[in-house]
Amino acid sequence: MKRAEFPALQDGYAYLDGAAGTQVPASVIDAVAGTYRRGIGNVGGAFPASHRADEIVANARQAVADLVGGDPGGVVLGANMTTLTYRLANTLATGWQPGDEVVVTRLDHDANVRPWVQAAEKAGATVKWADVDRATGDLPTGQFDALLSERTRLVAVTAASNVLGTRPDVASITAAAHTAGALTYVDGVHATPHGPTDRTALGADFYATSAYKWCGPHVGAVVADPALLENLRPDKLASSSDDVPNRFETGTLPFADLAGVTAAVEHLAGLTDATGTRRERLLASMTAAEDHEQRLFARLLDGLREIPGVTLHGAPQRRTAVAYFTIDGQTPRQTAETLAAAKVNVWNGHNYAWELTSALGIRDAGSAVRASIVHYNDGTDVDRLLDCLQRT
Repeated sequence: MKRAEFPALQDGYAYLDGAAGTQVPASVIDAVAGTYRRGIGNVGGAFPASHRADEIVANARQAVADLVGGDPGGVVLGANMTTLTYRLANTLATGWQPGDEVVVTRLDHDANVRPWVQAAEKAGATVKWADVDRATGDLPTGQFDALLSERTRLVAVTAASNVLGTRPDVASITAAAHTAGALTYVDGVHATPHGPTDRTALGADFYATSAYKWCGPHVGAVVADPALLENLRPDKLASSSDDVPNRFETGTLPFADLAGVTAAVEHLAGLTDATGTRRERLLASMTAAEDHEQRLFARLLDGLREIPGVTLHGAPQRRTAVAYFTIDGQTPRQTAETLAAAKVNVWNGHNYAWELTSALGIRDAGSAVRASIVHYNDGTDVDRLLDCLQRT
């Protein structure tokens, strides 16, 4: 799937580290470099270079909205998902009172846990935890009925675990949250690259994503209904814009990188020969990408199960193409180093799944090895990993 478009893939390595960040196609590189070559100014000026910056920002908002199914007027851009989540958590918490409640899960990346826990502590709100089924890695939906009450202000949940790949029933969880009168914050950082996304269908009042997980630059975004953002008052400079979504964006945006964001979305929209609007092409492309990844993932799982001493962590009902495993007699770091010597890139450690690796009982032992598949991977990448592990 479009491997020739990625210069980095020509170095002879198998890049099975996409869950930590993807490589970028030449079109994204050219978009970033071309923006600098052409010349840009800051936004809001009277001259052409400034007008180009205005257009770049507008295009990036529209591109992200097309990717996740949102309104460009509700696309907040920033340095990364973690920074934006802290900003939204601190803003929302100004309306919380002692006795209010926030629900987080032990499945989530810490970036969708710690900002809410810390904001709740400052406001005197109570934190409630949704637990993971330790045998499967699933997030049981039924437990949320007991966790929610009329005092629940926010439910934070991931659309996919970045280490087990677990895809919880987000729509059911958010529906229960809305019935209780709570807002929902969905971490889509790991989920977005691995299938079609519809923010409205998920019931996400806030949907977070990161472009560098879907072949773009290091830029984060949170997508919400503009009307919801109008009701929120973040701390900001007195002299900066109070318009939505600008009021949530501190400092000057990285204009060249935002040009790369739009190029990355265009790349994803072109993975198939589908026609129609960019949104329609994205839905077709991301469906095809998911099918491709799942075929490779089945091959990877079957191979890992045949290797003596391999323990696979988690077996969720619905999952993205990410394997989290350990090998008897090896630390995760040793396994990763062995694979690196064979030119296979994988990650080791907790990968910021802080609560989850603790629940699984592996955090203090160095957690596990993570091999993750994205649309530019192919069977040779999977086979190289399996061949290396079979020889060790």
